[in-house]
Amino acid sequence: MRVLITGIAGFIGSHLADRLLERGHEVTGIDNMTTGRKGNIPADVNFVYGHIANGFPLERAYAYAKPEVVYHCAANYKDPQHWQEDILTNALGTAEVVKNALRKDVRRIVYFQTSLCYGLHPDEQPISLEHPLRPSNSYAISKTCGERYIAMSGLEFVSLRLANIYGPRNLSGPIPTFYKRLVAHEPCTVASSRRDFVYVDDLIDVAVAAEGSEPGYYHVASGRDYEIQDVFNEVRDAVGSDAKPRTIPHGSDDAPTLLLDPTRTLREFGWRASTPLTEGVPEAVAWYDENGVGETYTHLSLKG
Repeated sequence: MRVLITGIAGFIGSHLADRLLERGHEVTGIDNMTTGRKGNIPADVNFVYGHIANGFPLERAYAYAKPEVVYHCAANYKDPQHWQEDILTNALGTAEVVKNALRKDVRRIVYFQTSLCYGLHPDEQPISLEHPLRPSNSYAISKTCGERYIAMSGLEFVSLRLANIYGPRNLSGPIPTFYKRLVAHEPCTVASSRRDFVYVDDLIDVAVAAEGSEPGYYHVASGRDYEIQDVFNEVRDAVGSDAKPRTIPHGSDDAPTLLLDPTRTLREFGWRASTPLTEGVPEAVAWYDENGVGETYTHLSLKG
């Protein structure tokens, strides 16, 4: 199978490329390296440098790939106030990906959507796929706009609405932030919010199978949420620290909890998230020890 991956130098895109190459697929990728790392790109990938909203590099990537399936992983999330870049990448960039897919007779697009599409205060927990979409920050609004462009295109698609994905190469969210502060002996802040955490290899199991599944929307989630304090404790133990964090209420731009109902995913894929935090967090920490973290990213105003 011939595949194009947008955002291939990023966390999810690079893990997906590794798995698809292992299975013998032909993989082309595009990335502008805003948050991606060169070392994440597998050697056997046909790589195009550029922004997905820029017509020339994206058209070149499609020309090289001649893709049957497009995995659209590229997203901007590094600054909650950078609305223009969120729109450029997540909305306009997705529209360009879709327009090219229509011209190139792509069979299917697989999209990676945020659970923040349901808003900060959903009507139900766990959240069903039928829940109204109420994105309320720039990242979620622009990602949901991209999802709608895909849906209205008429292309066959799968949209994977994600719990918090973590693991090696991840540079966003609490785990790399806690790691960076702990190894630097800096204070950590733990919010009172809760999240469902899914290890990246478990997500990739679903993503690879999604090229041949029933089209539509799916939740990639374990169905269990954890206190952020629990996540901090796992990172602290993996680092070998005895630090104690400062605990604060969740911020006004942070959902108290986002717990997704994965029933359809379990039914369609026969899949359950199988990697516990006690195994996944040490794997992420081992990668950080070897590769470093550098800058970390969040869509929230609180950064530590």
